[in-house]
Amino acid sequence: MSVRAVTALPVRLEQGPCPKPTGRQSSRLRPDLQTAMLFLLPSTLGLLVFLIVPLLASFALSFTNWQVIGDLSFVGVANYIRLITADPVFWQVMRVTFLYSFEYLVLNITLSLTMAVWISSLSWGKQVFRLVFFLPTFTPVVGIAIVWLLMLTPGGVVDWTVATLHLPLPNLITTPNYALQALVVVALWSHFGYNMLLFGAALEAVPESYLEAAKIDGASAWQRFWKIKLPLISPSLFFGSVLTAITSLQAFDQVYALTHGGPGSATTTLGYAIYSQGFVSYHLGYASAIAWVLFAIIMMLTGLQLRLQRRWVHYDS
Repeated sequence: MSVRAVTALPVRLEQGPCPKPTGRQSSRLRPDLQTAMLFLLPSTLGLLVFLIVPLLASFALSFTNWQVIGDLSFVGVANYIRLITADPVFWQVMRVTFLYSFEYLVLNITLSLTMAVWISSLSWGKQVFRLVFFLPTFTPVVGIAIVWLLMLTPGGVVDWTVATLHLPLPNLITTPNYALQALVVVALWSHFGYNMLLFGAALEAVPESYLEAAKIDGASAWQRFWKIKLPLISPSLFFGSVLTAITSLQAFDQVYALTHGGPGSATTTLGYAIYSQGFVSYHLGYASAIAWVLFAIIMMLTGLQLRLQRRWVHYDS
């Protein structure tokens, strides 16, 4: 039989379980596994020491009345009951946290997407504008907050500008109705650049052929954005929305540097309440309970977002 005839014969492959490694092969795998574990050891120890152990410790402390000085005693769920039923400011703090998170999330996504669409439509200077708007994200949050505090403090630049223009506005950070809005503006100015860059990259990845085909069919610019661009960048929108919601619920830096939760409790978020109870009043057990309530809220809202993504997030297959 010729070689051509042999190669023309159908070859039947037997499908079966993968052969187990022999003793020699397994002995070769052991040094590789040991090497991998050696390289993973520093990261694993860091994760264990700085995340898992403190997480479990805070959960255990939430069932105690530990106040640093004095005896440590187990109180069960008394901290959680006090938090929900007896704390006079807890529900005010919850309202402030959700209001801040909602305003910041909506404005951040709207502004980031608007700026990303505008920059992507430019014929020149795209990289320059992206760099300029992204630069504040490199600056430490506390440094940004201190600069804004110097401008917003009574008698500062903002008050001088308002007085010069004869605008009927009080001082923003000492007035309860305006202090929270000032925090939102400061956080928005310093953080919207990340989502803008994320959405801009997603818009650049939209196939031009889709837009050209829609344009030939007579679709307007708004229709091309709403029907083509927005669905195609929805995974990036979802990712940005989840991260922005999580960070807004944990807001602390701006509150600490600008208002210290005041005036009164008008800007006290759950993050600042944890700091106040734990490191000012030294009620570490109670602060741990607040932290776990915040953790539960973040997990529930993130789970809700993951569930709702099926209705509006489209993954291009």
